[in-house]
Amino acid sequence: MSTHITIFGATSGIGQCTVEEALRRNHTVRAFARSAGDMAPAPGLEPFPGDALDPATVAEALKGTDAVIYALGIKESVSMLWKEVTLFSESTRILLDAMQNAGVSRLVAVTGFGAGRSRAAISSIESLGHKAILGRPYADKDRQEALIMDSPLDWTIARPVILTNGARTGTCKVLREPKAWRNGLISRADTACYLIDAIEQGLDIRGDVVLAR
Repeated sequence: MSTHITIFGATSGIGQCTVEEALRRNHTVRAFARSAGDMAPAPGLEPFPGDALDPATVAEALKGTDAVIYALGIKESVSMLWKEVTLFSESTRILLDAMQNAGVSRLVAVTGFGAGRSRAAISSIESLGHKAILGRPYADKDRQEALIMDSPLDWTIARPVILTNGARTGTCKVLREPKAWRNGLISRADTACYLIDAIEQGLDIRGDVVLAR
C-alpha cells in the first residue's frame, strides 16, 4: 500500500537514503529541503524546496501527507565547539505544531545515539569526546527529543549509532530496551530501511530506539 510521506532533510545523508528507500518501495515522497529543487526527477518524487524554520512553508508541505520522517542534519564544523545550536529544537517545534494543525499524526524522527535517554548508555571515555565535540548539537537534540515525547503525536525516535556509507543490507538491530543500548556502526542506507519499516508496519509508536548493525 502506497503512503504519502514527507521527508525533511531529503537531499543529504540519511534523508537522501530514505527518499531512495521510500521510492524503491513505491511510496509517494514529498522531499523537503532547501536544495530540493536540484533533485533529479523520479516517479513518485515531489521535490519541495523550503526552509524548515518557516512555519508557513512547513504547513504547506504537510498538505495531503500521511506520515513525516524528520532527518534534518547540520554540517559539522569547528564552530560547533562554541556556537549554540538550535535548529533541531526550533524546527521540531514548528513541525509538531504544523502536524497537529494538519491532523497528521505519524512522525518518525532521527536524532542520534547519545541524545536524550540514550546518553546514559555512552561509556565514560566516549562521553568525554562526545561532549567536547558534539556537546552543543546534542544538547539541542535533547531539547528536540523532549518536545517530541511531550507531543500527542504517534511518534518514534530513532537513534542510529556511528554512521557509515556502507551498502544497504535491509537489516539492522533495533535496540528497544535501554539496557541493550550500545555504540557501534550502521549504514545510512540501513537506517533508512528502518525508518520506512516503521512507517509501513507501525513500529515503535511512542517509543525511542537505538539502531545498530
